[in-house]
Amino acid sequence: MRVGVIKETLEGERRIAAVPETVGKMTKAGAEVVVEAGAGIPSFISDREFEEAGAVIEPSKDALLSGVDLLLKVNKPTLDEIGKLKEGAIVISFLQPFSNHEEIKKLAERKISALSMEMVPRITRAQRMDALSTMSTVAGYKVVLMAANACGRFFPMLSTAAGTIQPGKVMIIGAGVAGLQAIATARRLGAVVTAFDVRPAAGEQVKSLGAEFVSLEVPHEQAEDTGGYAKELSAEFYKNEQDLIRKYSKDTDVIISTALIPGKRAPILITEEMVSEMKPGSVIVDMAVEQGGNCTLSEPGREVIKHGVTIIGLFNIPGTMPVHASLLYARNVLAFVNLIAPDGKSAKIDLADDIIKGSLITHGGGIVHPLIKDAVK
Repeated sequence: MRVGVIKETLEGERRIAAVPETVGKMTKAGAEVVVEAGAGIPSFISDREFEEAGAVIEPSKDALLSGVDLLLKVNKPTLDEIGKLKEGAIVISFLQPFSNHEEIKKLAERKISALSMEMVPRITRAQRMDALSTMSTVAGYKVVLMAANACGRFFPMLSTAAGTIQPGKVMIIGAGVAGLQAIATARRLGAVVTAFDVRPAAGEQVKSLGAEFVSLEVPHEQAEDTGGYAKELSAEFYKNEQDLIRKYSKDTDVIISTALIPGKRAPILITEEMVSEMKPGSVIVDMAVEQGGNCTLSEPGREVIKHGVTIIGLFNIPGTMPVHASLLYARNVLAFVNLIAPDGKSAKIDLADDIIKGSLITHGGGIVHPLIKDAVK
């Protein structure tokens, strides 16, 4: 089996889908790993390090693409890259299948088996492959540092010769993986943290990290699907949630919002009126901006100031931490490779396996994932 790793072409992307550690394990298992020359430089990995791990360095991306059985990427392959893969090849990456319809159609046309890392089901067997949770951990840590940098106030309580500084107040909306990591990071920096989530079960985790938990409780089956992801709720519910958040946001220094619904626009939880009532110099980090944003004033890919409040809506936050984000993602990918090619020599798409079935978007010349099939017209 020939495994390929190429440079990421998305602007600002610094992660890579394999690192020397995982390359070494694939080659020892019997795979031949080919890495495009310079692919690791944005992640501070040299070609020499890949060679020492057993990889072959290929100067030509076209030659690499046409000769691999399995392509590993962070972001979806481009239409040009898909066109150069041989028919029947396998691709593992974040495909963003709900929004990238042309690429999904092209993958199907080329009879490529495409496995989407963000569609990995949240079941016990799949924990080592759950790249979405892994990247959420990275992002949840980094957004707190971004917020602290943009905020004009200290996070911890400080006793100084000039008097005592009260601790900053941080609100986290959504206590999923990213939210929990944000809570832990903000608490480490000394902030007083309040967290919101619709799932009653999240309360215990929030409290264990030293934060206050606030919730508009919703029965488990209404709040969460069988894959462990949030479900869309009614407009009336979101209005009630806005009203509850508003009680706290007026006196908050930082809001970090993480509320996402797979395949849907992110719910609006912070209105312009709520922003206008916040203290000047406060900060909002909208982690849902790539799906429309939780704040109505967020601007995709930008940091803006509205009503005296800094609103950060930057894309690809995990990509700003390329060393550890690459290492963790590469380990997720390796676990997936081991699932489909346990002998390291040939890959098999086993449609009876729940992990493969849940992640497989295209196979055998068609779109096979029911949700994506319905979404792609």
